[in-house]
Amino acid sequence: MWADTLFIVLISVCAALFGEGLTWLLVYRTEQYKRLKADVERQCKKIEKKKEVGELSGLRQKKKLERDEDRLKTANRDLSMVKMKSMIVVGVSFTLILSMFNTIFDGRVVAHLPFTPISWLQSLSHRNLLGDDYTQCSFIFLYILCTMSIRQNIQKLLGFAPSRAASKHSTSIFGPQPNSVQVSPYK
Repeated sequence: MWADTLFIVLISVCAALFGEGLTWLLVYRTEQYKRLKADVERQCKKIEKKKEVGELSGLRQKKKLERDEDRLKTANRDLSMVKMKSMIVVGVSFTLILSMFNTIFDGRVVAHLPFTPISWLQSLSHRNLLGDDYTQCSFIFLYILCTMSIRQNIQKLLGFAPSRAASKHSTSIFGPQPNSVQVSPYK
């Protein structure tokens, strides 16, 4: 079981390195990506500087800040579109890797969890395993957890993760919306 667990972690590391290599090949080395990333960084610093200085006293300054935030949103959207083709290719390759190794580890206990997962995760953590011991872990659960955590760390290690300023201002369906200045014509 330990050998299976370590092998799955190794698979996750190799898959993450493969994915980042593919992303570098398709996205990170292109001039368009470099230009857009620099633009996003510049816009983030500009907005942060305006917010720190407190140049928001008048309606004109607020509208300038709003325009800058709109430019940042546009640059982030363009950057996401550039990354889209790479995300599709990496997603397909991760799915192929997942399905290939899922057939190899089908029905095998690869780890024991130190807890019993909540009910809606049990179908994933105990997938294709016999018995009612829900602390037993299947391949797919361990692989997904390892891939999610290892890929993020490899991105940070290789310098491909977005900067804190850029991720603070980016819009995401999972994260909070960036602080935007609301300008009311009635004040």
